Amino acid sequence: MVFAAPNEALTRAEELLGADPAPLHASIAHQVIGIWQRDFGDTRQALAHLRRARDLAARADSAEREADVLATLGVALVHSGRTREGLAAFERGVARGSGHTRARVLYRRAYVWWVLGRHREALEDVRRAIPVLRQADDVIWTARALTLRATVHLALGAVERADADFTEAEALWDTTGQEHDKADAVESRGLAAFRSGDVPTALRLLDEAEERYAKLGTPTFMLTIRRCEVLMAAGLATEALAEADGAIAALDGIGGQSTRKAELLLIAARAARLAGEAQTALARAAVAVRLFAGQRRTWYETHARLVLIEARVATGHGSGRLVADAAAVAERLAAFGAPAAPEASLLAGRIALDLGWTADAERHLAVAARSRHGGPPLARMTGWAAQALRARAAGSARGVLEACRRGLDVLDDHRMTLGASELRARATAQGAELAALAQRASLVSGGPRRLLVWSERWRATVLTAPPTRPPADPVLLSTMTAFRELAARADDARTGGGRPVPALEREQRRLEREIRSRTLHMRGEAPGDGDRFDVGRLLDRLGDDVRLVELAVLDGRVHVLLCGQGRVRRFEAGLLAEAEAEAEHVQAGLRRLAHPGAEARLPLVEAAGARLQELLLGPAAAHLGSGPVVVVPPGRLHRVPWALLPVLRERVLSVSPSASSWLRARETAPPPGGRQVLVRGPGLASDGAEVPELADRHGARRPTGTVARDDGVRDAGTRGGGVRDGGADDGRGAGGGVPREPVRVGRPTVLEGDEARVPRVLRELDGAASAHIAAHGTFRADSPLFSSLRMADGPLIVHDFERLDRSPYRIILSCCDTARFASVGADELLGLVTALLPLGTAGVVACCAPVNDAAVVPLMLALHKGLDAGLSLAEALRDARAALPGDAAHQATGWAFSAFGAA
Repeated sequence: MVFAAPNEALTRAEELLGADPAPLHASIAHQVIGIWQRDFGDTRQALAHLRRARDLAARADSAEREADVLATLGVALVHSGRTREGLAAFERGVARGSGHTRARVLYRRAYVWWVLGRHREALEDVRRAIPVLRQADDVIWTARALTLRATVHLALGAVERADADFTEAEALWDTTGQEHDKADAVESRGLAAFRSGDVPTALRLLDEAEERYAKLGTPTFMLTIRRCEVLMAAGLATEALAEADGAIAALDGIGGQSTRKAELLLIAARAARLAGEAQTALARAAVAVRLFAGQRRTWYETHARLVLIEARVATGHGSGRLVADAAAVAERLAAFGAPAAPEASLLAGRIALDLGWTADAERHLAVAARSRHGGPPLARMTGWAAQALRARAAGSARGVLEACRRGLDVLDDHRMTLGASELRARATAQGAELAALAQRASLVSGGPRRLLVWSERWRATVLTAPPTRPPADPVLLSTMTAFRELAARADDARTGGGRPVPALEREQRRLEREIRSRTLHMRGEAPGDGDRFDVGRLLDRLGDDVRLVELAVLDGRVHVLLCGQGRVRRFEAGLLAEAEAEAEHVQAGLRRLAHPGAEARLPLVEAAGARLQELLLGPAAAHLGSGPVVVVPPGRLHRVPWALLPVLRERVLSVSPSASSWLRARETAPPPGGRQVLVRGPGLASDGAEVPELADRHGARRPTGTVARDDGVRDAGTRGGGVRDGGADDGRGAGGGVPREPVRVGRPTVLEGDEARVPRVLRELDGAASAHIAAHGTFRADSPLFSSLRMADGPLIVHDFERLDRSPYRIILSCCDTARFASVGADELLGLVTALLPLGTAGVVACCAPVNDAAVVPLMLALHKGLDAGLSLAEALRDARAALPGDAAHQATGWAFSAFGAA
């Protein structure tokens, strides 16, 4: 009963002991309490109860009872770090028991072998136990034994065998009332999904297991370890570190299992290393190594030593000793049959290469490279990284590029199984090394065109296909509505002069976690992008007048790839770190200029713009010609106000996350009908004054009473014909291009006051030709997909935009911070603008800094005047800047806005 209803079992056992039972019954009660304390409480108390249970079994003269208790005691001793004593208890238990009881003892010893990382012994004991348990028709213990065998198979990389055992065990659990074991089965299936490379399913199953455990009121330390593994594979290492550290604190608080603490420290060390916190990784891994060594857990100790070596290398301590240490770890892991063995060989090879030990490097890298042909995606990527390093050491640029291509193809396929745009973006971090190796090889041997191809190969890949549309999940929809209402209440409390309400903020954070969790469960629908970047196609679209400037960063220096007039040229500019620092100074200057009294800072900001130009464009600035310019910056330069650079101030200028993204925007046809939407949110200092004037200018109409679906998005049949960009029916010509024509704008629909509610706004935006939204923008660096625009009923977040069938062809976001992004993964950006681009939006005007609200109004009115005349967003924005007054606030406001895309 202790695994069906743990707390009830504990109460019943305590009641039984209070009734002065016979030794046999008292032994059972103490064993139950010992199991509860071992798994959910204090291991010291567990050992006391289990020793008492053993003594009572001996008094009752029951060999079978004594054998059973000895097995439970053996598990508790191993979990408390007393491995030798635990194994001795099992020896006595196996000797005392017979038949069915001995099979149960063997199952639990197999579990201990698994805890110790001795998988062959575990498989041997469970192999002996399962036939006896089946013959006795012991459904519960047979299911437990099958689950354990499957878990051991997973540790050895035998995913298919594990699946078969998990499936059989789950069918057995369905016939029982063992709720804790059922939760464990769901958790185990989550682990199996992860090992087979299915991250969304793993996250969903682990979340389901957590809900089941919560109903039972039991701690979930093993679940935390497995969830952290999945989070790290999904690129969420910082979250994994926070979860692991939280679990360690909770475990210490209850005096929990020493074995679990060691495992949590190992997972925390791995997470810290991936999160770039090398010193934290070093500290956690060192403690884990000591604990595992004391527990005689060689398998885990060896894995902890691998992380320790990785952390030392990350802190700049590469040495010949570390090569030998990494090689020894690789040999031990290979002997264990551990899937991590290639990682250790790759590490040894990398360190040897850095030391110039080419022969040693080749030996270790060749071993690691064997994993490129089989196993889960990340294991194959390890193999291809090793192969690329081998080719580089051999001086074969062609070999480097081929290995990088194959490795990134593997990651492409894996990435497209992820439905959530956040996971797709973060997963690209796994390919950063391969992309950098390929860029270096291209720079040496292939010329500017090849460098451009590889710069594009792993840039803004999250925009190559629309994210999977969130399912019509009633729980998700109701949670988003509740979040919006609560966020509005919390915002009112903050802006109404009162203090924030902690209870509201806590509940808001809880709802955010639930929304994000359900979104991360989505599986990808789109196949990998087969439409590879074509330099010739780009140059054809640019023609003779337009220049595209793609900035590639190699070894910390900016390289300018200038495309146009049928060729690609390369120029070297400044250091990326210096450019980033200058961009931060410019941002601070723009913030100051948004307020009165800062006019004296205008020359300083202009001078900073000139320094940025030298760092970012260098000699390429003299070769831009006189026509339009498209800038494609790396993710780390997303905060640069490009219109501030002197050579770009009076140009038609647009910004794009990648050249591929610009091409898609250039070839996207506007939807038929020319429907325009104007939205004015609450609480703006300017009251969104441009919206009424624009409405009057175009003879605006009030919205009709169209009935909204539950998810607030217009039905596909009423969208005016728009579908997601990239679908089979996106309006492109057979050759992939469409002629540029002005967007025909009819009478706009105006949403303001109580009409500007999220469901109504989404319904009108879906498939519109043009949208102008004047609303408070909030950027969330901690959780970029909760960046928002404030509507009458609360925030309109990025997750809402992802529910659109097709976002507006053109969209103007007229308030602060709407063009701010979080840089994640290899070179990805998450934010409002990047959420819109894969969904059919071909052009966006947005702002990268706080601006003066009053100065925004004339800029927006002038912008729309240009659009009405048939200009593109970039052309209209150039003319609107020129029409502004020459004072500091208006100039800074003009520089802060950028045109993204090509519409």
